[in-house]
Amino acid sequence: MISRWLFAAVPLGRVAALRTVTYLFIVFDLLVYMSWVRARGDVPAELYEPLAFARVLHLPAPTGVVVDLIWWSLLLLAPLAATGRFPRALGWSVFTFYFAWLIVAMSYGKVDHDKFAFLLALAVLPTVGAARHGDDRPSQAAGWSLRMIQIAVVCTYFLAAYAKIRFGGWGWMTGSVLARAFLRRGSEFADLIAAVPYALIAAQIGIVVFEALSPLVFLTRGRLRYAVVGFFYSFHLLSFATISISFAPHLVAMGAFLPLEKVRPVVWARRLAGRHRSADPDRPDGDGGHDPGPGGEPPRLAGPGADTSAVRDRTHPVAPAGADAGQ
Repeated sequence: MISRWLFAAVPLGRVAALRTVTYLFIVFDLLVYMSWVRARGDVPAELYEPLAFARVLHLPAPTGVVVDLIWWSLLLLAPLAATGRFPRALGWSVFTFYFAWLIVAMSYGKVDHDKFAFLLALAVLPTVGAARHGDDRPSQAAGWSLRMIQIAVVCTYFLAAYAKIRFGGWGWMTGSVLARAFLRRGSEFADLIAAVPYALIAAQIGIVVFEALSPLVFLTRGRLRYAVVGFFYSFHLLSFATISISFAPHLVAMGAFLPLEKVRPVVWARRLAGRHRSADPDRPDGDGGHDPGPGGEPPRLAGPGADTSAVRDRTHPVAPAGADAGQ
């Protein structure tokens, strides 16, 4: 039963779409979202506090050359991987360099947990192999990779609730956590919420309850699941609107819950272009927007004196001689 759940087949097109979004996000991450990581090469080595993985490998403090090498490698490889070509070779190369990028970013005292599901997505998406956009063929390999990403997304929430209670105690829910956050980086919208009595306490209790119950998303299906995932997205939208905390990589990974194979912008663009061409009366091979005639050929009217018998014959064929018209 567990095996059937873990390997439930999904369309290959879903993996192809998620790959494209994931790899293109890396370009945004390098240039905008985490562009500050490039400055790590200039930070004094004594401030370097390597993560556990870096300590196991005895990785030294990154230099400017190392950081630039990682940055340029990702900037070149990620767009190539987004095309779907060489999915395993390019995919695992991007994963390796992005993992190194995160080690550089998080080895100076602050570790963000919005990267966990995104990093796991980079690790498992290459295992599927070739996948094309819009491909509706079911694949257990695709299902397993997306299930792993979904589990990572839910673990991000559930373990966040566990950490709050572990380090802050049950008093975290009735303390002044959000009040301090609103004072440090709150927006005008946050001021409106803070003015409501007990609103922040209720919000803190709601956050812990939401994160603790997040695994229930796996018990939902269809529209109900999409509604739950929509609530996940709205939670982060509210967080950004109040205290400017963005979980952008995590939001990308949450796409594993969505039917992304139905999103086909290239096909939509071709259809739109085709409609414009068919509606153009000045095209030499167009019909001015008329529906095609029988056989796929549009009726062509050369002028008032044109012989329309051929068109009439095709559209209203004469019944064979001797046939009963009432049959």
